[in-house]
Amino acid sequence: MASSRRRILPPVATILALSAAGGLCWLGADAAARYLEDRSRQDVEQALAASGQDWVTVATDGLQVRLTGTAPTEVDRFRAVTQAGGAVDPSRILDRMTVASAEARTPPEFKVELLRNDQGISLIGLVPASTDRAGLLRGLRSETAAPSVTDLLETADYAVPQGWDDALRYGLRAVQMAPRAKISIQPGSVSVSALADSSDDKGRLEAALRRGLPPGVTLVTDISAPRPVIAPFTLRFVRDKDGARFEACAADTDEGRDRIVAAAQAAGVAQVPACTLGLGSPSPDWSDAAVAAIGAVAELGRGAVTLSDADVALTAPPSVEQPAFDAAVARLQQALPPVFSLQATLEQAPDATTPGPAEFTATLSEAQVLAMRGAISDSRMAETVDSLARARFPSVQADLTDNSQVPPGWTVRVIGAIEALDILQTGSVQVTPDLIHVTGTSGDPGAAESAAARLSERLGPGAAYELSIRYDRRLDASLNLPDGAECVRQLNIVMSESEIGFEPSKSAIAGDPAPTLDRLASVMAECADFQIEAGGHTDSQGSEGFNADLSRGRAQALVAAMAGAGIDVANMTARGYGESQPIATNETEEGREENRRIEFRLLSDYPVRSAPLPPPVTLTGVTAEPAPAEQPQADPIGPMQPPASPQMFGPQMPRVTAGPTAPATVGASEVFQTLDEREENIRLPVQTPTPDTPRPSPRPDEASAPAD
Repeated sequence: MASSRRRILPPVATILALSAAGGLCWLGADAAARYLEDRSRQDVEQALAASGQDWVTVATDGLQVRLTGTAPTEVDRFRAVTQAGGAVDPSRILDRMTVASAEARTPPEFKVELLRNDQGISLIGLVPASTDRAGLLRGLRSETAAPSVTDLLETADYAVPQGWDDALRYGLRAVQMAPRAKISIQPGSVSVSALADSSDDKGRLEAALRRGLPPGVTLVTDISAPRPVIAPFTLRFVRDKDGARFEACAADTDEGRDRIVAAAQAAGVAQVPACTLGLGSPSPDWSDAAVAAIGAVAELGRGAVTLSDADVALTAPPSVEQPAFDAAVARLQQALPPVFSLQATLEQAPDATTPGPAEFTATLSEAQVLAMRGAISDSRMAETVDSLARARFPSVQADLTDNSQVPPGWTVRVIGAIEALDILQTGSVQVTPDLIHVTGTSGDPGAAESAAARLSERLGPGAAYELSIRYDRRLDASLNLPDGAECVRQLNIVMSESEIGFEPSKSAIAGDPAPTLDRLASVMAECADFQIEAGGHTDSQGSEGFNADLSRGRAQALVAAMAGAGIDVANMTARGYGESQPIATNETEEGREENRRIEFRLLSDYPVRSAPLPPPVTLTGVTAEPAPAEQPQADPIGPMQPPASPQMFGPQMPRVTAGPTAPATVGASEVFQTLDEREENIRLPVQTPTPDTPRPSPRPDEASAPAD
């Protein structure tokens, strides 16, 4: 038995040892697994807590990390998974989280922008999913002749907001009216920003938009028109006891306007002054001249400055001291661009015992209106001056005052100045006891010399003058340049005789336009400075909106072809009139063919100067005595006595001059007369008859007539 027990004990001991070892291993493994689970859970919880994800519940099951909880949003759920994956191996994470049910979301902001230009129409924005986008595109293509319609819309499946349909329909009609526009459409609101061809077109477009506005839709418009032509280009700045202000202000560029306004504010203008942007500036340096002129007035403290085209007139009251005035004038003269001429006047303080200094001014406008103002010796001399002016100018505005204290020969000086002004197309004269100042523009290259000769002829020697006259080749009659109306007439003749055609229902030119373009180029060689409109017209076939676009596209195609041929069309615009202005019936093919046309129209009588006029010709001097008449040779038989010349009364005889030198007048006395004597000759004495006035005797036939 003992031996049998000894045989059984070793296997049992082995089994017990193995069991004990296995138990110890299991206990170690379990402890290790628990430690790993706890460590993983703690790491994940710390990572989620650090990112603010406190709503997540973390549980471990062996190597797996289970995430549970309700995420506020899908984004929060994704962030929780990402944060947990950063703490442990992402493959160990089990996502058992849910997302809270989303509340009803706010509908997006529906908005459409219609952008239209010469290249076509683009639709950009967000519309409800129920919108008939294909119908929108069909309507735009059928009602307009836009080269292309581009759909860049996006949709959202939400309910159509109130006021959306009415605003959308109105916006689509508005884009048919405006060829160059941006139209923004929102529920119950439409905003239109457009460019009009002229101020008249701007008014018509605004009226048409207001007429078609449906109830409940708000309209906001911002329509701009081209800049007006300002003639003469004028700026007047005044600073007196009432403060600083503009009485007129014109600018040629946005930058120039800002500089002029800033200079005016620096000179004392309290509020931001208005300054009109326009065409017709005499020089690209207009703003430089305006800023310098305003600065001169600010430096003086009181005064006024007027810029009329390239003529600058600076005046200062008597309170300004002469040295300060001279210094300001010198600085202004140096600052003015070369094309501008300056006339500066320091007014004299009036004398309490005698009338103010004699002065006469006259201004001639481009419309040939003469405005006269100043002193004349008496009413009879005023009538004489007025009659002379009305005989030379089509329209006269006179504001003449009697002043018996004017110097001798004053009326003769005034008449000489008016005669000198008659040589110019536009200009002004200023007559003072010491000087006759003439400025202006003429189409005669020798106008300055002619004016000096005319003053010498009228005034005789000893009269000081100062002339500053510009030459404008467009006013030169010898060049026979066409005016704006003639330019348009010739262009329309070319178009009426041309064979330029267009493809049916398109704006593309058909055939060879080269011969017509050559003829148009010859006309535009001297007409490019005028503002001219190329207007397209169609027959009544097709819709009104389509015809308007088609006519505009054809006019634009012609202007583009002219530009491609090297013709200067910088001042030419294109406009479409559609079927609105027929010249024949639309009931026949012949009439419809006549209505399909392009006509040119003059927009302004005044040319737009692309370059400044040349500097003025300036003459300063004193009139000289006319050359004496040639003396006859002595007779060998004996000296011949010249017949006695009768005494001449009244104004001088009219003379025909062939140049700046005045020829001798037959029958006129060669003895020089002073200005006072010449003025006396102007006076025509008129006596009122009385009972004692001698009467002529009856004629012989009346005395011997038989009695009845």
